[in-house]
Amino acid sequence: MATFLMFGKYSPEAYKEMSAERTEKAKDLIVKHGGELKAAYVLLGEKDVVLIVDFPGVEEVIKTSVALVKMTGISFATSQAITVEEFDKICHDL
Repeated sequence: MATFLMFGKYSPEAYKEMSAERTEKAKDLIVKHGGELKAAYVLLGEKDVVLIVDFPGVEEVIKTSVALVKMTGISFATSQAITVEEFDKICHDL
């Protein structure tokens, strides 16, 4: 499983539909596409929310991102993340 950070920006319509029920549906959607929600945070600033998720690969992240936009009106910019330890191993011989 790979870790991804999904940075979300709410549309005006997305704010109108905020609820704990929608949050649960979003979690279920992540699981449906083979993912696991590790953490979710609300942000102040340029982005409104960040999801830390594990997925088998990029295809599952893309499907989930598109499905979340359709369901919630929140658009996502997604980046794959690796731990500092993994980065150190990759760069060890440079």
